[in-house]
Formats: sequence, structure tokens, C-alpha cells
Amino acid sequence: MIVKVFPITETSMNLILQPWHLVTIFLASWINRQQQEVIELLRTENAVLKEKLGKKRILLNDDQRRRLAVKGKILGRKALDKIGTLFTPDTILRWHRQLVARKWDYSDRKKKQGRPRIRQVIVDLTLRFAKENPAWGYDRIQGELSKVGYQICDSTVANILKAHGIEPGPTRKRMGSWSAFLKSHWDVMAAIDFTSVEVWTKSGLVTFYLLFVMELKTRRVHFAGYTTSPHDAWVKQMARELTNHEDGFLNGKRYLIMDRDTKFCESFRAFLSNEDVEPVRLPPRSPNMNAHLERFFGSLKSECLDRLILFGEKAMRNAVKQYLAHYHAERPHQGLDNELIVPLEHPPVVDANIESNERLGGLLRSYRRAA
Repeated sequence: MIVKVFPITETSMNLILQPWHLVTIFLASWINRQQQEVIELLRTENAVLKEKLGKKRILLNDDQRRRLAVKGKILGRKALDKIGTLFTPDTILRWHRQLVARKWDYSDRKKKQGRPRIRQVIVDLTLRFAKENPAWGYDRIQGELSKVGYQICDSTVANILKAHGIEPGPTRKRMGSWSAFLKSHWDVMAAIDFTSVEVWTKSGLVTFYLLFVMELKTRRVHFAGYTTSPHDAWVKQMARELTNHEDGFLNGKRYLIMDRDTKFCESFRAFLSNEDVEPVRLPPRSPNMNAHLERFFGSLKSECLDRLILFGEKAMRNAVKQYLAHYHAERPHQGLDNELIVPLEHPPVVDANIESNERLGGLLRSYRRAA
């Protein structure tokens, strides 16, 4: 059998491969068209997002910027311009440059120079010791810190106090604050003052002056009396009743804070001094120095008197009496850590029903567990 071999020329090879070329070209064209359609869809979505956001700035985290920067660097500026992304090519490429720069940034590895900062717990304790003990100097404070486990030198104590505007020990001792004076005399100190209320009587609207005295440590308040004319004789009689040796509210008190109201006349102050109660007159126009009693007056008026129209002395006396009962036994006080002035006789039973106690027709209301 004789087989005849024909030589394979370039023309014959092109004829053999031509169908595969057509298939490859067709497939590439189809894929390119699909990619263009996907790109057009993404560009349309980006355009819609831009219209939706308007001028609002899109905030990205570091990971999102990194991902966009890596992909954007691969495409390059021209391709990014054609795509029309939410972020400009300059922005994406700037993120890429920052990413590269951060890779070679070793600033966080540099050791911090200078002395380490003083721990905040030491600063707080130093300030506390200095404020609570005005006579202590730097060495004494240093010794107390050493006792509780913190070893620092006296110059560090001095620097801490100077940075917070606290004077050295001897000067600080002479500059005793008003609050320090009050706290050191809580047990033997009281405050007195007048407040006024308008009452409708047969003769019309009359101003009554109400005299109250407060024991500062417990916040107990005593209603000394009321009058329409607080003259010297009436005020002196109030002093006589307050210092009564049997049941006077000022028994055991050494100091009585008062403002410079002319109603606290000289004879009133002299009577108190004779009964070993020293009048402490405040500077002019300084209500903050009698803040506890002033705060009581604010509560008395906002919670009771300003919300009532009082007809006659009896209504006024009853309103004050009811409020004082509410104030002492039912109302928690922020200055006493939200405790009552007169504590409950028995601890509340958690499973018992909650009862409401109303005074002055529901104007004053409190709650407690049923007995």
C-alpha cells in the first residue's frame, strides 16, 4: 500500500486552525461584553450613590481605605478615570502612598525620653492628704505616701501641689477654707434665717416672715415662729425660746450662722452670746456661705409654698407643718447620700406592697413598703 504524503504549508495550517480562531474570538468578545455590562452596572450604582449622598462625605476606616488603595494602584489613574468611582483617582492613590509610608514608619518604636510621668493614683493621694490636712508639709505627706506603699521624694510632692495651685503647709494652714471650718464644727453649729410668704387675710395680702433654724450636721430644721413685724422684742423672744435649757433647739450648739439682716439686731446677738452661743455673721451678699439653709428655703417654696394659695395664718401654719414632717421623715436628701433625716424604724420588707403617702392633697407624695 502506498501512502502519499502531502507537504503541510502555511496556507493549509491556517485553514485547519481557522474554526478554532473563530470560536476563541467569539468567546473573548462575549466575555468582554459581559465585563462591560458589569462595569456599566457598577458605574450606574456609583452614580446613584453620589446622587443619594449629595455633598455628604463618606467616612471609611483604615481597612476599607487599604483595600481600595491596593485595587486602585493595580488599575492606575487612567482606568480609574474611566470607571468613575465614588472616590477620585488622586484620593485612592494618596491612600496607597500613605499605606507605603506607614510600612516604613518606625516612629512608634522610638523610646520615650525624659522622666516617666507620676502615676495618677499618687497625684490623687497627694492632693487628698494636702487638702484634708492643711498643717502637713511636703515631708509629712511624703511619709504618709511611703506608709501606703508609694515611694516618692519631697520635691515631687512640692511639684504636684504647685501644679494644682496648693500652697505649702504653713501658708495652707493660715488659709483655712470656710468648708473646712464648717466640717470641723458640724456638731456644734447651726444656721438661722428668715424667709417670707404672702398670705391672704381679712385685711388683704399680708407678708409673713418665717424664722427657721437648721442643725447643719443632721439637716434638721426647726420652725421657730412667724410674724408680720419682726421687731427687736419679738426676735429677742425667739432667741430666748431657742436657748431654753429644757427644750431649746440650740442646746449644745456653739456657733450660729446668720447674715447681716437688720432683723438680727444687736440685742438678739448679745442674748445669744450670754447663752454661750456665738453669732457668726456672714459677709454682705454672701448667700452661698449659708447654703444649707438657703437650699432648704428653695425646696420649701418650690415644692410647697409657691404651689399654694394660702388663706389665713392657719393654712400657712399647716402647710409649713406638713412640709417639715415630709422633709424630715419622707424626703431623701442628696446632701446625706439620699438618706432620710429621720431613719425608718424598721428596714423595708422587699415582698411587701408599696404604699403611697400623700400630704396637702397630694402636693407632697412619698412611697414606702407596707409594715
